[in-house]
Amino acid sequence: MIITTVGMLLALLIDWRFGEPKRYHPLAGFGLLANKVERLFYGSPQLSSLHRIVRGTLAIITLLVPITLIVWWLSSLPVFGTVFSIILLTVAIGHKSLHDHVRPIARALFAGDEQQARHLTSRIVSRDSETLNIPRATIESVLENGSDSVFAALFWFAVAGAPGVVLYRMANTLDAMWGYRHSHYLFFGRFAARLDDVLNYIPARLTAISYALIGRTCLAFRCWRQQAKACDSPNAGPVMAAGAGALNITMGGPAQYHGQWHQRPILGEGPEPEANDIVRALQLVHRSVLLWLVVMLMMTGFSYA
Repeated sequence: MIITTVGMLLALLIDWRFGEPKRYHPLAGFGLLANKVERLFYGSPQLSSLHRIVRGTLAIITLLVPITLIVWWLSSLPVFGTVFSIILLTVAIGHKSLHDHVRPIARALFAGDEQQARHLTSRIVSRDSETLNIPRATIESVLENGSDSVFAALFWFAVAGAPGVVLYRMANTLDAMWGYRHSHYLFFGRFAARLDDVLNYIPARLTAISYALIGRTCLAFRCWRQQAKACDSPNAGPVMAAGAGALNITMGGPAQYHGQWHQRPILGEGPEPEANDIVRALQLVHRSVLLWLVVMLMMTGFSYA
């Protein structure tokens, strides 16, 4: 337990000092490998939906199992394995990266440069930039990416070490690549989406609890209980509803994706978010990370009591 806790602390400190690699990021390399595996397994357009699901499942097994086993072996080596595990966690978490991408948006809004803020926001969200609500879209990205890129990675490192965090991040990356509902990936990416849902189920709810404890606790839990089920995603619902409630703001509503308007459920309670709420959302994630570290330290202390 103590090695895991110290490893998490060191990884967070290194990440906060240096951020993510600017070049040769392992996940980018994994994405290139995933594209090659997709071309190998996808098959002809005439395949049935069942065959497409089977091929997508085999593609994921081909990608995830060998790499996870290699990471397990390397992480089990004396001394080297500990250092290797810390480096992997450092690369896997996106705490500093989240702040680096979002803080310039808030600064642009404070400076009255909406065009720059809109441009920067379009780099972190998939909705059409011309019609997006900048503070709302940015905060939604902060809350959800905090769960996916920070807390889920920390959770799986705590549960299964380096193999756990690598397996999770690869599955999360494949969901981002293949988990779409349009015709090309509807069946091929079915298993990728379900696997990510399973791996994120507990971390998402722990993240929602963390947001609630740090922010407006009673409101956050009430929004989670009443609103989360209206979301399409079983994991994004609790995170977004609790996060909006914790910040005492309202999110959701209409959003345009690729020229099509989608009505999303209203989440949270309170006024429309503003530029200052973006900073508050980043603080919510940051303080939740500190909460996780405190809990891990307490658990480590109890285990040695």
